[in-house]
Amino acid sequence: MKKIFFLLFFVCNQLAAQSILQLEEQIKKTAYQIVNGETYTERTSADSSFTKGLVRALKTPYSFNHKFDSLITVSTLFSPDSTFKIFTWQLLLEDEKSYRQKGAIQLNTKDGSLQLIPLFDCSEFTDAPNDSIRDAKHWIGAIYYKIIPKKHNDKTYYTLLGLDGNNAVTHKKWMEVMYFDVDNKPVFGGNYFVYNTDDFKPKQPTSRFVLEYKKESIVKMNYDPELDLIIFATLISEENIPQKKETLVPYGTYEGFKWDKGKWVHLPRIKELDPDPRVNPDQTIKKKN
Repeated sequence: MKKIFFLLFFVCNQLAAQSILQLEEQIKKTAYQIVNGETYTERTSADSSFTKGLVRALKTPYSFNHKFDSLITVSTLFSPDSTFKIFTWQLLLEDEKSYRQKGAIQLNTKDGSLQLIPLFDCSEFTDAPNDSIRDAKHWIGAIYYKIIPKKHNDKTYYTLLGLDGNNAVTHKKWMEVMYFDVDNKPVFGGNYFVYNTDDFKPKQPTSRFVLEYKKESIVKMNYDPELDLIIFATLISEENIPQKKETLVPYGTYEGFKWDKGKWVHLPRIKELDPDPRVNPDQTIKKKN
């Protein structure tokens, strides 16, 4: 009986894998059109079609383990502890200048069933995105490229690093701490940052950290696993007017954050190796002898 059971389990898994690959192939074109559609109507239509198709694919049993590698315009990240997977992407709005991020969190379930939490970007409805703790319905959107789990008092906190196309003149990079509450719902933001406010950082107290800078610039913010630090570029204003975020560019030095007792504590200068070169590789600074 055991051999028959394992054989049936193997066959079912193979069929499910084939099914989800076929569904991924079907939504690949619409995922591409979300970013590359020439008109807003084309982009929103593609976004709607893609979202419906993605949900259909995720309803496949044990879809959590599927990587969706072919969706090049959609970020798919697994938490290092395999607790959740997060999808994020962005839509260029009708003004052809600003963006709205889209996203969803898929939880890893024991029985392989789908538990999906949609994320709704409310950035355009607030002038103070840094000052509040938020739920999935009031998310400050970003395309995430890194998940960093950290423990404090036997609880896991996930720091999310993400990019926001923002508007016609600036980009943003967000550093967001998230955890799951007693109902397994995500909570975004909180009192996790210790630093002295200056002209280039959000005013304290802040619930999330952001760098806003000139759109044409390449500003690094990433996690270095060897140093166990989040490292980001120090900014300077080209016009000596730091309030004009569209003038902010990298100065050439790096700052950082170190996790200490449930807080990200600021380090004003990082002299060690530059962080992970896979992000913004053209800005890699090699360690001098």
